[in-house]
This record gives sequence, C-alpha cells and structure tokens, in this order.
Amino acid sequence: MHIHILGICGTFMGSLAVLAKQLGHTVSGSDTNVYPPMSTQLEAQGIALQQGFSASHLQPHPDLVVIGNAMSRGNPAVEYTLEQGLDYCSGPEWLARHVLRGRWVMAVAGTHGKTTTSSMLAWILSCAGLKPGYLIGGVARNFASSADLGDSPFFVVEADEYDSAFFDKRSKFVHYSPRTAIFNNLEFDHGDIFPDLAAIQRQFHHLVRIIPGSGLILWPRDDDNLNAVLAQGCWSQRQALTLLKGGEPAQGHADEALSWFVRPLNAAGSEFELGKSTAGVPGPAIRVRWTLSGTHNVRNALAAVAAAHHAGVEIGVACEALESFEGVKRRQELLGEVNGVRVYDDFAHHPTAIDTTLSGLRAQFLNAGRTGRLIAVIEPRSNTMKMGVHQSVLGEACRHADLTLWFDAGTALLDLPALVASSPMPARIASSIDALVTMLVDEAQSGDDIVIMSNGGFGGLHQKLLQALTVRQSDGTSGRQES
Repeated sequence: MHIHILGICGTFMGSLAVLAKQLGHTVSGSDTNVYPPMSTQLEAQGIALQQGFSASHLQPHPDLVVIGNAMSRGNPAVEYTLEQGLDYCSGPEWLARHVLRGRWVMAVAGTHGKTTTSSMLAWILSCAGLKPGYLIGGVARNFASSADLGDSPFFVVEADEYDSAFFDKRSKFVHYSPRTAIFNNLEFDHGDIFPDLAAIQRQFHHLVRIIPGSGLILWPRDDDNLNAVLAQGCWSQRQALTLLKGGEPAQGHADEALSWFVRPLNAAGSEFELGKSTAGVPGPAIRVRWTLSGTHNVRNALAAVAAAHHAGVEIGVACEALESFEGVKRRQELLGEVNGVRVYDDFAHHPTAIDTTLSGLRAQFLNAGRTGRLIAVIEPRSNTMKMGVHQSVLGEACRHADLTLWFDAGTALLDLPALVASSPMPARIASSIDALVTMLVDEAQSGDDIVIMSNGGFGGLHQKLLQALTVRQSDGTSGRQES
C-alpha cells in the first residue's frame, strides 16, 4: 500500500511514517517546514519528502492519505484529496487501527514532559528485555529512530491532547485505549483549539473513561488540575506520585494499595532516590545517578519507573536503566562549545517549560562550578505563545536567565515590548535571525551558556550562531568587553 502523509515532518507524523515503513508500506510525505532532526530521520529511513502541499504530490493517487492535524480546509492537498474522493484518515486513527489494536498500550499524557517520559519508559522496557514498540514525539538518543513496532505486546506512545485532525476534534489520545496511563501534569495550553482549562480537562476525562478497570493511572498527587479530572469519576486502578522536598519523610496513605515517591538529592537533580509505599508503608529507596538535570526530569523518571513496574519490571532494573538514559534531542541538548561558550537547543515553548528548563540548566551549571551567564533565546512560535495567552507570566518564567533575547517575527499578538519592559531580568528584542546572531556574538563571553528555545527550526539560528562564534574565535575577538 502507498501511504502519503500530509504534515510528515511533525514530530508525531514523522514517527508514524517510520511505523508505516516498517509495516512494509510505501511511504511518502509532504510538509512546508522540513528541518532536523525529523527530516534527517525520515531520509535515513528512505521516505520520500516533498516541499509544500501541491496536489501534484498526490499523483498518481496513493492508496491512503494520512492527514496531520496542522492541515486545514483550503490546503491544496487537502482540497484535492476531498475532490478526488481519496481514502483518508487522521494520524491517531491510523495508529490505533494498524499498530495499537490488541497491544498493551502505555500512554504518556500531560502538558509537559511527554517526550522525555515516553523515551525513559521505552528505554526501561528495552533494558528489561521486553522489546517494546514505541512512538515518541522526538528523537531519543538511546534509539535509532523515534518509532519502532517492537516485538512484544507492549507499546509506548506519547499521548498528545491536541486535536486529531480538522475533521476530528477529539484529542489524539482518545484513540489509543491505553492499559497503563501516565498523567504527567496539566496546565492550560493550545489556546488555538481549547477555550479554557476546563475544555482540556474534559478531554482528559474522556481518556479516563476508556481505561479498563484492570488498567492503571499514574498521576502527581500535588497537581490540582489532574485531581479535578479524577474527581469527575475514575473506574481504574490509581497510583499517586509524590515529589519529596528536603528532609520530608516518605509516606503513603493507608487506603492506597500502592503509591510512589522520589527525592532529589541535589539542586541539579542529577542524583535522586525513589521507592514505593505499600498500604501507606514506605519501602526502601533506590539511589539513581544520571546525566539529566532538573526536578521536572526527576518527576518524569518516577512516572516511567512506576509505569514499567505495572508491566512487571523490577524497580532496581528500571533505575539501572535510567542511569544509562541519554535524553532526547532538543531537550537541553548541547550542540557545541566554541571558546568556552556553550550553545544548547531546547523545545520549550510554554512558560512552565521555559521556567523548568532554565532552572534545571542553572542548577546544573552551578553544580558543575561554571561561573558564566545563562542567556536565553526564545522564539514565540507556538499558536498559544503567538496569541499572547501567557503574556503576563512569560517574563517571570525567564527569571533564571541573566539575559533573554526574544525573536520578533512580526506575526505574534504577543506584546514583546511590554514583556521586555516588565521582565525581572534584562531582556531585548531582535527582529531577524541575523540580528540575533550579531547580538549573541557581541554579547557572549567564555563561560557563558546560551540556550535556544523554540518548537520549530528557528531559521537555522543554532548552526549560524556556532559558525559565527567560530569565525569570531579565529579573528581573535572575545565578545562583550567589560568596562
């Protein structure tokens, strides 16, 4: 069968393309934004990519068109598909029908941390010899690609709450029918499709309703938004996840058969201990030392261990796997270092994600004894960011950075001058990629760390900056001079 995917370079659709290829289908696809790491992965899989959405890409007619949720009426390829009566479906529908049916689905949902937690869980199951299938909305360093059919009943899927397609406004995760579900957290996001938090909570409860009674929901005990979802009704097993602070004792609740706890052992989150409580009685904690940082990743690790336990993996085996987990591309990913200036890439595009990313990097740098500055470079690219929904909290989200540079592409409703004026730390605006590169080259000194945050390609800023820093080094200059 020939399957053509519209929007193939999206993180979900690109992973789906890999699965379709493994099933033996001929796979092609088109997109307007073709950039690594997804474009590189698809090309390595031998999947033909075409730029744009021309109707000619669908000639001769494929057997099936899988339509990404970024596609809408008026798109030339969508209009051609409808006019010609081509067979089509959404990505989540295809995944449910052709991959997930009959399998033990382990779904990772939540506003933040889905990609990293999914990757951790798939890695733990792999290290335990369970040979899981997986679909991850990113490229995990421990795996050759972002998706694999696997060779067991277990399948890990990153379960997004975004809608499925222009013709199916249900959240993607409603299609997946999981037996094990991680609810990482819940905040307002996707303001382009959800009017308020209650609308997102409604979709989460739709997911709760289809988890079987023998299934399991894992959720952070301190998340009031998720507590409200579960209060609407829950018919499955539940196990709470608790982050302990300082010397807070590990304790469960006597009426809970099983719950989980984790305690960071340093500010960077590079070392922690975790364990489970049975009927309110804490068991022994296991210590983990790993390469990741940030309290948010410590939480992600606890959720992954608890989910793997539901699949029969011993806690010690899971913790050992975490110590060899290498992280995910575009999540605090070090791209290069030039003359003592480190350049990182991160996918953060929500105030909470920006805050936790910067906080984690700050703690990591202090723990390593680095004394330079932390410079954040942010592209307001997501629909929610561009709508200005988070205008009032974005400045505070950058408080851990010594300097924040905002990219103004001229398309956002976000009031960047007002944001900069109210920022608790120094902030500036640049209206072009070249201007950003110039600012950063002039500003950066040896010992500084630059983290570039965007959910897109950011106009190739990452490599342009590294090249410019290399040129500066060869010229013998060193950036901003102290007075």
